[in-house]
Amino acid sequence: MNGETPNIDALSFEDALRALEDVVRKLESGDVPLEDSITLYERGEELRKHCQKRLDAAQARIEKIVAGPDGVPSGTQPFDTADR
Repeated sequence: MNGETPNIDALSFEDALRALEDVVRKLESGDVPLEDSITLYERGEELRKHCQKRLDAAQARIEKIVAGPDGVPSGTQPFDTADR
């Protein structure tokens, strides 16, 4: 591990997702010592939580945009994660 770990809260969704993909790649390679694997796993979990938080915020914004002033959908259905 190189110690270059930027603050996760400062990362955009795209940057956090790339960092998470990098963590997964390293862990899947099997070339990382155990202690580093544990540290990577912990960072991956924090990155996953950050990405989920960003997705949830985006979903709430989308639902707010498509709802009319009375709260009734204005012809477009809200994003639904249940279909995933």
